[in-house]
Amino acid sequence: MNAPLKEEFLTLQEFVSAAKRNLPPGPWSYLIGGAETETTVRRNRLALDSIAFRPRVLRDVSRIDSSSLFFSKKTRLPVFLAPIGGLESLVDGGAAAAAKGAAAFGVPQMLSSVCKPGLEETAAAAPTIRSFQLYVRGDDAWVDDHVKRAIDHGYTSFCLTVDVAMYSRRERDLVGRFVKPWRATAPAGSSYQSGLSWDQVKRYKDKFGDKHGLPLIIKGIATAEDAEIAVRHGVEVIYVSNHGGRQLDHGLGSMTVLPQIVAAVAGRAEVWVDGGFMRGTDVVKAIALGAKTVGLGRLPCLGLAAAGTPGLLRVLEILENEIQTCLGLLGVTSFAELTPQHITSAPTVTEPRVFSAFPLLGDQP
Repeated sequence: MNAPLKEEFLTLQEFVSAAKRNLPPGPWSYLIGGAETETTVRRNRLALDSIAFRPRVLRDVSRIDSSSLFFSKKTRLPVFLAPIGGLESLVDGGAAAAAKGAAAFGVPQMLSSVCKPGLEETAAAAPTIRSFQLYVRGDDAWVDDHVKRAIDHGYTSFCLTVDVAMYSRRERDLVGRFVKPWRATAPAGSSYQSGLSWDQVKRYKDKFGDKHGLPLIIKGIATAEDAEIAVRHGVEVIYVSNHGGRQLDHGLGSMTVLPQIVAAVAGRAEVWVDGGFMRGTDVVKAIALGAKTVGLGRLPCLGLAAAGTPGLLRVLEILENEIQTCLGLLGVTSFAELTPQHITSAPTVTEPRVFSAFPLLGDQP
């Protein structure tokens, strides 16, 4: 990390103002906004802020190991870059810029199928741990083509997003008349995503699961019932997500539903989560509740928009420091020592907003 950037950004919240200065109103509103009343956005933060820590003391925490595993590969933190459509509207190079930052730091990237420069070019940009996420916009042959291309270019897992049967009304975008380029090129009246069912999950597992060893991730699980069905279909990862509050309005926060999903899965699959994660303490809370890893969405986007790939690296450096500080003050030296006994429920002290994790920003949205 170059010294000037390290001095410019001492805290995560400083990236918010820098990103806002650099982005036009349309992309900025896309980045921070949610669906309709944005209640689900706020509940993501409410769920995180309703969890308090129970620290243990007089443990030797002089050495902290905050590494984790993404499937069988070691990562520097138990986080990954969640799939974000249209990164190219936030930073030059789009997903390739994010891939370079992920590789340089040592965390995985999950590439969205609606993010440029695309599957092949992003894979060529940097040798990071790669996962590919697909929005279904074609028939079975179209899906198969994307799976095969992902395999050919070193993606080690495949994700189907399942909470977009209907595209939501994102009123910040509508009011600002911001037409997202990746939406403008979507097939008009396409019913492929709305027609997605468990039949396609079974088809994927039958055709690609065992033969190619490409684990399947189902992103958008929000109930224990659907988690159970996914496990019965042999899905390797239950990805708890409400699309960052950008799809179903008035949903529950991801961390509210995480414990019941972890209980339903009962160790038969990995459980991942995203939704409002902005601080190192947020990540620690998710791992304590049984998540294997945490998807970061808006946070890395802020780093990229503020200062490109170096900005993303700086975000991850600060996040790592926050995580290691939290673990040490909890009296543990690694995530393996973390248990639900280290957390409890508590009243919130801040009004939940997209950036309420950064109280020094005041009323900034």
